[in-house]
Amino acid sequence: MKLSEKIAPHLPYLRRFARALTGSQQSGDAYVAALLESIIAEPQAVMQAADVRQTLYQSLCSIWGSISVNGEAAAPREGWEATVQDRLGRIPGRPRQVYILHTVEGFGFAEIAGILRTTEQDVMALFAQASNQISEMLSSDVLIIEDEPLIALDIEDLVTSMGHNVLAVARTHKEALELSKKHTPQLILSDIQLADGSSGIDAVNDLLKAFNVPVIFITAFPERLLTGERPEPAFLITKPFSPEMVKGVIAQALFFDVTSRKAA
Repeated sequence: MKLSEKIAPHLPYLRRFARALTGSQQSGDAYVAALLESIIAEPQAVMQAADVRQTLYQSLCSIWGSISVNGEAAAPREGWEATVQDRLGRIPGRPRQVYILHTVEGFGFAEIAGILRTTEQDVMALFAQASNQISEMLSSDVLIIEDEPLIALDIEDLVTSMGHNVLAVARTHKEALELSKKHTPQLILSDIQLADGSSGIDAVNDLLKAFNVPVIFITAFPERLLTGERPEPAFLITKPFSPEMVKGVIAQALFFDVTSRKAA
């Protein structure tokens, strides 16, 4: 199997991980680009790996700890993302790595210990540290944009179990705009494809003209969204999702936003 064939299936998820880690599409993609350059220079580790996925995440985490690219902005940033990036250095990186690897990427603690080249006990302690920090977040008002009733209900139950308030559930672009006139959310969870054939991305873009809040997109096809060819979300939930993944991504999105507002 060619090197490109080994790497390609994992790229959308590596981008998701890097973007969640940095809070930015641009910075996350810069780390993934650095990863690819290092693999091209020395492909043996990936070509000979028994577990390519774990090896790729291990390499990406090593790069995260050894170089700094998330402060290099080639284009202006706006709203909450700019504030997050400016304050990113104040947020502990190691606990954040562990938290995202476990709750979003689905690695077990033993696997994370291998990725980060540490002990399982250390990983568990870092996860507890991140969880404690995240639990200090203020509860938020959430708008859900989802056309499948059962999925919307599952998300609503998960969101409320975390102590947040669901303002409303919209099934279409039009409903989302109408509901936002009555309620101002502090977080948006949106499906990509809505009931009337409209785009969740378009709905979110229209909503963000009125206010800046973190956005989490939900999709069954992340590889179609995480291409690196256009503006994309820093936070992404893939279908089918686990409760732990939803909670982890929500906590990450709000953690970036609330921490930046506290620091500002």
